[in-house]
Amino acid sequence: MRGGHILETVTTPPTASFSDWVLHVDLDQFIAAVEIARHPELKGKPVVVGGQGDPTQRAVVATASYEAREFGVHSGMPLRTAAKRCPEAVFLPSDPPAYEAVSERVMAALRELPVVVEVMGWDEAFLGVSADDPESFAAEVQRAVRDETGLSCSVGIGDNKARAKIATGFAKPAGIYRLTSENWVPVMAHRPPDALWGIGGRTTKKLAELGITTVGELAAADPEQLAARFGPTMGPYFRILAHGAGDREVTATPYVARSRSRETTFQENLTDLAEIERKVRELARRVAEDVLAEGRPAARVGVKVRFAPFITQTRSVTLEHRTSDAAELERAALTVLNRFELGRPVRLLGVRADFDRA
Repeated sequence: MRGGHILETVTTPPTASFSDWVLHVDLDQFIAAVEIARHPELKGKPVVVGGQGDPTQRAVVATASYEAREFGVHSGMPLRTAAKRCPEAVFLPSDPPAYEAVSERVMAALRELPVVVEVMGWDEAFLGVSADDPESFAAEVQRAVRDETGLSCSVGIGDNKARAKIATGFAKPAGIYRLTSENWVPVMAHRPPDALWGIGGRTTKKLAELGITTVGELAAADPEQLAARFGPTMGPYFRILAHGAGDREVTATPYVARSRSRETTFQENLTDLAEIERKVRELARRVAEDVLAEGRPAARVGVKVRFAPFITQTRSVTLEHRTSDAAELERAALTVLNRFELGRPVRLLGVRADFDRA
């Protein structure tokens, strides 16, 4: 019932014993935490990491410490804007190799526990856990990460991946939270749709146009109405998300990147088409080197263009044949570039190569 936020809970057939849980481990302010560990004098100060660490240059925030976030600084924000919002912030350059090294230590520590570890990225992983007391086990996970790296993490406990992932948001920072079919309705029904894992701000706005403004209303929505607005696959899928359904299987397969990308923010806007094409060629060649090192051919090539002042568009093309050839990836990137209307100054260019998901 929409008005009362009542929704039935969709349950999946039991595939494991009662003591089986999915835990989602998310390292708190990961990149900033790594930098603070390397520079202990920065503890308690607003720290912003991104680009070359120079807020006068064009680059975006990779991450911000909690102290910086209190000033409204967030990931993806231009460094210049971050500096205006938090003038006393300490700006540091991004150092991906350092973050990857710490991440590997974290994942190795998790694998020492009696769990199945499914790595999702540098700073997060799902754990398949058998425990009668998942909260106590989550605390053990936190201790293991802290003892190995000194970093803190938040742990979400769920009866599937979706609920565990959402639960982590309630656990931050450095806490533990359980979200299952038992408390899904009272916790989630009154929240906006973008509280769900898989629904963003744009979809939330479109749902609002249909009069759907809460998870409870989405769960009670007419599937045909959703299909008409969002398509026969995604529309009903959004409703399933609102019921908290999700995958329960945690697999120990290593994290495999779905794509490789390179991008550059220019200190001065580009207006000359020949120069824009030259930059895309350079980026495509760098991506080709990454693809070759990955050992998997690319299946799709995408280009990102950010026009001044801050309008971002992306286009992509599926390749006829999978390839790691630099010349072919370069040609594909230029083909995609031609799909843009390049009549405005360009402040950022990016090239991405996607791999097959199989």
